[in-house]
Amino acid sequence: MSESFDAVEVIAAKRDRHELTDPQIDWVVDAYTRGIVADEQMSALAMAILLNGMNRREISRWTHAMIASGERMDFSSLSWTTSDKHSTGGVGDKITLPLAPLVAACGVAVPQLSGRGLGHTGGTLDKLEAIPGWRASLTNEEMMAQLEDIGAVICAAGAGLAPADKKLYALRDVTGTVEAIPLIASSIMSKKIAEGTGSLVLDVKAGSGAFMKDVDQARELAETMVALGNDAGVTTVALLTDMSTPLGLTAGNACEVAEAVDVLAGGGPADVVELTVALAREMLAAAGKDDRDPADVLASGAAMDVWKRMIRAQGGDPDAPLPVAKETHVVTAPTSGTLTRLDAMGVGVAAWRLGAGRSRPGEQVQAAAGVVMHAKPGDAVTAGQPLLTLHTDTPERFDRAVAALDGVYDIGDGLYGAGTEGGKASAVVIDRIG
Repeated sequence: MSESFDAVEVIAAKRDRHELTDPQIDWVVDAYTRGIVADEQMSALAMAILLNGMNRREISRWTHAMIASGERMDFSSLSWTTSDKHSTGGVGDKITLPLAPLVAACGVAVPQLSGRGLGHTGGTLDKLEAIPGWRASLTNEEMMAQLEDIGAVICAAGAGLAPADKKLYALRDVTGTVEAIPLIASSIMSKKIAEGTGSLVLDVKAGSGAFMKDVDQARELAETMVALGNDAGVTTVALLTDMSTPLGLTAGNACEVAEAVDVLAGGGPADVVELTVALAREMLAAAGKDDRDPADVLASGAAMDVWKRMIRAQGGDPDAPLPVAKETHVVTAPTSGTLTRLDAMGVGVAAWRLGAGRSRPGEQVQAAAGVVMHAKPGDAVTAGQPLLTLHTDTPERFDRAVAALDGVYDIGDGLYGAGTEGGKASAVVIDRIG
């Protein structure tokens, strides 16, 4: 069959800063998925988009072309209203684990299609696989049955959702075009819109440990994604949140699960609880079911009950001991004073080097590897006290992990410093968009 366009003319149009037409966008995404447009041609187009941008119409059309490349899910047969959350990723970001059962305990179902980690950012599925027996892959029928019965599911996305995105993401990863905001936004939103949830709350992170280091860039990404969701008929809001310091006191897999369970049990670090409750309130409001305060529901233990049912439904044992690393190494405070900075990126890279993350898709991760933090910015520390404990099954990894921590923290003699306000950690939520 003859093709409607030629890849070179589409590339040249964006190279020369022209708007791509709807038919051009529909064709190039479809032709790339079919293998008619070669990787090197799509690489050139992705670079042109990175350099010259896209307007709102172009981004919306590109997103819908990616959705059209695969199947769409439909939750309308459920007796529940649905709402979903997406985080742009960070260090110690275990929020999905307590959030999904909490929102379900408040009466809104959460179909959470999650991914695996790559590099310094952890993957939700990798964390949950630290629980003995838990499985990430469910059929659509299993997912629907679990949602109807329990109200919460966290699982891997099926291959049928936005296959164009899977192909394009892998290409962007190796061609220096990951940072293109139109392509980030359309990548995330094509999957979320195709998933069919009734409403969506985005957790867009800014700071050293985030994909977007700059708050203004993160805000632009958030505004773009909120517009895409709303244009597609999905009620969408975003919270801009701080990722200059790791979330909570753990970065890894099993150790993050343990911290999430602490939150569900009524404890856990204040920042994790704060963000979990803030996102839950937004999800309930977006779903039109904000008659219950998630902070009260969390304190009642109802979310813990949903968590245990959710884990059991996917083959896991929520009461089984979590894996423990064979080896540990303690990093101590060199001086006394106030911890004024703890850089998220450095901690994330250390956890990755210990075996908590992967450097290429498909690589195995260590369930017990990671970093446990004994202080956060604003805390007083004493010379010689444990600051960080590194966990791994392979002690030969310690040297490189310790090297990643060089210069990632500051200890001062006052109360003020980067990431702190009056000696206390600054608020996690920076802004709300939508």
